[in-house]
Amino acid sequence: MRFSTFAVSTLVLAGMAGATACAQGTSEAPEPPVFTVEDVEASPDAWRQADPANLMVMETTKGRIIIEMLPEVAPAHAQQFRTIASEGKWDGTKFHRVIDDFMAQGGDIMAMNGEGSGLPSINGEFTFRANPGEMPMNVIGPRDSATQGLYMGFPMGTQAQFLAELTGDAAVERWIPHCAGVVSTARTGDPNSANSQFFLMRHQGDHLDKQYTAWGRVVDGFDVVRSIKHGPAGTGVPINNPDQLTRAYMVSDLPEGEQPQVFVQRTDTEEWTARLAEADQTDTDICDVMRVPAVVAD
Repeated sequence: MRFSTFAVSTLVLAGMAGATACAQGTSEAPEPPVFTVEDVEASPDAWRQADPANLMVMETTKGRIIIEMLPEVAPAHAQQFRTIASEGKWDGTKFHRVIDDFMAQGGDIMAMNGEGSGLPSINGEFTFRANPGEMPMNVIGPRDSATQGLYMGFPMGTQAQFLAELTGDAAVERWIPHCAGVVSTARTGDPNSANSQFFLMRHQGDHLDKQYTAWGRVVDGFDVVRSIKHGPAGTGVPINNPDQLTRAYMVSDLPEGEQPQVFVQRTDTEEWTARLAEADQTDTDICDVMRVPAVVAD
């Protein structure tokens, strides 16, 4: 299915002024400190190594972006975008709609080759169901009633855990909120029309939560995301000489000796427990909590 550059999704067509206002009215999460491989080696229990099969690299005209996918939240989207990256179908596409205080959108294969991705559209995966015991979160607030927190470094929204006792499948509804650094999926007004286009959140956009399928987060290169050339305020188009996604690939597709290793800070530590407790006391949204740090070893 072709997405017109000017009619890409409800994201753009409905309430863009509200989107901009939302971003401008949201406080900035503090920048995470910079860690090194030496820090990881000194405290190995404080870090987890990301699975290469879930790591996507986007090389752009502004620099490298590394994304960690979380397939369990949106398995069909993860598989589609893994296929697109592995087959090089994004290579040479443009970041055609970029709103400075909102997001950077790309992946319009149709505009580049006139044929599209050759893959079917994907049904919306705006939320997923999770058993709290099998997918434990590090939460803001009391565990039984918390509605937000972290899972494997990803921001996560959730129904209260106690509701799992009332459901037939012992599960609750969850979703990735559209915090800065989150990777999500563009679509038309049809909720089941996603295909190849994605967007990288430059700032928070909570009005998109449970309306668009988020499936990953930027673990390296967030500064690159924010440096991508943006268009006019409000619409983000047209962009004169837009930045390009020159090459995209999965880390697992590289020879083993050439694969960058990514280490993500664990959030089940005393340090993060204290940070989330402070967020509870100050009524801080998960998107305003410091992004979980990661270290890349090339």
